[in-house]
Amino acid sequence: MKPGSETFRQNANGAMDDAGLQQALAKTKPLFIKKRRLAVEALPEFEALRDAAMAIKNHAIAHLDFYLETYAAAVERSGGVVHWCATAQDARQAVLKICRDAGARTVTKGKSMVTEEIELNHFLEKNGITPVETDLGEYVIQLRQETPSHIVAPALHLNREDWEDSFRKAHTDLPADRVFTERRDILTEARGKLRQKFLAADVGITGANFLIAETGTSVIVTNEGNGDLTQSLPRVHVVVTSIEKVLPTIEDTLALLRVLARSATGQDLSVYTTFSTGNKRPGDPDGPQEYHVVLLDNGRSGMVGTEFQDMLRCIRCAACMNHCPVYGAVGGHAYGATYPGPMGAVLSPMLLGVETAGQLPNASTFCGKCESVCPVKIPLPNLMRHWREREFERHLQPATMRYGIGFWVWFAKRPAFYRLATRAAAFGLGLLGRRTGSFRKLPLGGNWTDTRDFPAPEGDTFFALHAREQRH
Repeated sequence: MKPGSETFRQNANGAMDDAGLQQALAKTKPLFIKKRRLAVEALPEFEALRDAAMAIKNHAIAHLDFYLETYAAAVERSGGVVHWCATAQDARQAVLKICRDAGARTVTKGKSMVTEEIELNHFLEKNGITPVETDLGEYVIQLRQETPSHIVAPALHLNREDWEDSFRKAHTDLPADRVFTERRDILTEARGKLRQKFLAADVGITGANFLIAETGTSVIVTNEGNGDLTQSLPRVHVVVTSIEKVLPTIEDTLALLRVLARSATGQDLSVYTTFSTGNKRPGDPDGPQEYHVVLLDNGRSGMVGTEFQDMLRCIRCAACMNHCPVYGAVGGHAYGATYPGPMGAVLSPMLLGVETAGQLPNASTFCGKCESVCPVKIPLPNLMRHWREREFERHLQPATMRYGIGFWVWFAKRPAFYRLATRAAAFGLGLLGRRTGSFRKLPLGGNWTDTRDFPAPEGDTFFALHAREQRH
């Protein structure tokens, strides 16, 4: 059964016990961090670009209705069709109708987190249409019947032997004794299988990293070129995306592109950055005969004007999860939601409800690293704190946690008593732990001592030391 957000704690414990996952995370996470650091160091104006990117997104969100209408009008002028979808079900039905009108039995897909959000693949399969993921990472997890564990590197949780095993099980028409001597062999086999799918598909579905209001253009960034084949070879190209992706101008889009790849993969730009405007015109050598844009709201418009509006700036670079110590320990599947990591901890409660995804905002050390690397400066810790407050207000946390916090608040409101009590506790624990230097078990401290020792206090409390230092 697919793990859900409501069982995050259990999911996380299972993830930390998964040796294969821990091996994959240990190999991959440091690479993202290093590559981003080197890319940023090579661009002196990166911080200024972050400020500009934040301002552009803030302006677009503040005038979201205007730019969406401008974008839709431009799409229609270029021969395309815009489908306005308030809910995930509306979006699924819109895509299904387009596919049926085209007589499609097979559709190719570029990597799109919005199609994951609306569970489009499962819906199409139920209605007799076969979706084929063409991004290499998405392709292997589709073979394994899994969901992405990362929004940029969807198969980040797999090791090389997992890839080889999946290909042997799925590609039974190939020699069973074939040898994968290099990673390139996996790529070559996937290319051979997917090429025939590209040529046979009647409909190609992509997401969009950005939508440009002034021209009605959708923009995708890829490193494999599969997105270009998906949208240019079939007769029908369908863009499935969400409303906050719209930007005013091409110049604005170029500014965002300068921070996107550097933040995501440490590249100056992705290998392919593709601008698509409408359907094929007379004289064009290739392109679709029909161009559709399925614009999804799914609760996003309800974020405008609230404390969560800043989250609409997100450009899905995954820098926050690449640097998050919690994500680095448990991976993406533990979150039980389409969007993992710090950005998912903010977005998922909005999409799924705090009753379902309320554990995710608690999956943070609040170290602030996510905010410090976000290319559009989203205050992710503050937004997670807002969700924690809502969870507490609705009494969704365990009773022991609520009473524990209430007990601490009672002390914190009485500073003199608080300092006296903490000094007494520190002195007592220090005395009891003097021989061993730590505690293997503590009353009310089982969540800590179940996995590690609790060090015995040494000396006085911080308040007492600080006061003493101030006197001198």
